Amino acid sequence: MRNSESRGSGLVPPRWVWPLVFLAAGMIIFVAIRSSEDGQRGPLPDARRAADKRLPVRAVPITAQDVEVSLSGLGTVTPISSVTVRSRVDGQLVRVAFREGQDVRGGDLLAEIDPRPFEVQVKLAEGQLARDLALLQNAELDLERYRTLLAQDSIAKQQVDTQDALVRQYRGTVKVDEGQLDNARLQLSYTRISAPVAGRIGLRQVDVGNMIRASDANGLAVITQVRPVDVVFSIPQDSLPQVMKRLHGGDKLRVDAFGREQVTRLATGTLLTVDNQIDPSTGTIRLKARLSNEASNLFPNQFVNVRLQVETRRAATVVPSAAIQQGTLGAYVYVVKADRTVTVRAIKPGPVQGDMTVAENGVTAGELVVVDGVDKLKEGASVELVSEDAAARAADSGGKDGQYPRQRSAKP
Repeated sequence: MRNSESRGSGLVPPRWVWPLVFLAAGMIIFVAIRSSEDGQRGPLPDARRAADKRLPVRAVPITAQDVEVSLSGLGTVTPISSVTVRSRVDGQLVRVAFREGQDVRGGDLLAEIDPRPFEVQVKLAEGQLARDLALLQNAELDLERYRTLLAQDSIAKQQVDTQDALVRQYRGTVKVDEGQLDNARLQLSYTRISAPVAGRIGLRQVDVGNMIRASDANGLAVITQVRPVDVVFSIPQDSLPQVMKRLHGGDKLRVDAFGREQVTRLATGTLLTVDNQIDPSTGTIRLKARLSNEASNLFPNQFVNVRLQVETRRAATVVPSAAIQQGTLGAYVYVVKADRTVTVRAIKPGPVQGDMTVAENGVTAGELVVVDGVDKLKEGASVELVSEDAAARAADSGGKDGQYPRQRSAKP
């Protein structure tokens, strides 16, 4: 009776309570273990927290160096002289004595025309001259005899005068014969075609065996003088006073010719002259420079990029062009301060030399400027400097959001 009453009184908990008890005990044990681990690790240092908020960037120091100020323009290569080699007489081409593209000197034999017809003309002229010389000598002898007889009063003076006129006539005929002989010899010399100037000869226009004439438009070949060679280029009219000031001062302005990519220097020379008028349609003026072209990199009618050096700035403050940003207020750079925060500096960009730009104001040599990782920067942002190698590895690995491996660089 008592046992039944105790079971019916509800002192024994129901079965569904026990799982809840075990779950609560497990949670208490888990929280106790985590608290113990956190207590062993201790709080996160402030320096570490601050480091996690720094933005990785790559920065380089500003330098002071000499900078060449240049004017750029598109130029055309023009030979100092360009001569089309033509025959001066008509005849059959029997010999070509040059190789296409070779360098020739003035007076070198280039080709030969069949000389036989001209040799015949020389012989005819020589025979005519010999015949008339003989007649002249005979007339002169007769004139001497007549003068002797006249002195002896044996002949009339009229006969002496007539003989004297005949002698003068023969002398004139001999001079004509001499001129004809010289002309025949000159025509014969024209059968050997020589180079009128030194230079590089082009492609042959006529093959051996063809009849050529002095009136042929194409001629045999073209010789161009390319060492040295001239380049004609244009600059804006606003730059003309700066150039003329240097020229009037007797300075020799350096001129460099570059290829299409403006990387490879093809030839170097000096400014030769300036044109006498400005093109009103473009507002530019033409200049001519003479380049050595010792390596034969320049060819007539070739387009080149020309740089005319007009000034050299000594110890100019230069920054990498990659560090210069553009905003609503103009150009600016991010300068890294000693506390590893960045500040914005407005600058006035000047002349550009390669991948460096002159900073007219705003920065000084020795300061660090950010050249990579500027996307998320703002005034006062904390940064962490990374090396160039680390930045390159991050770029190659395709880092997300421009994040670089945090590899500290040495303090400047």
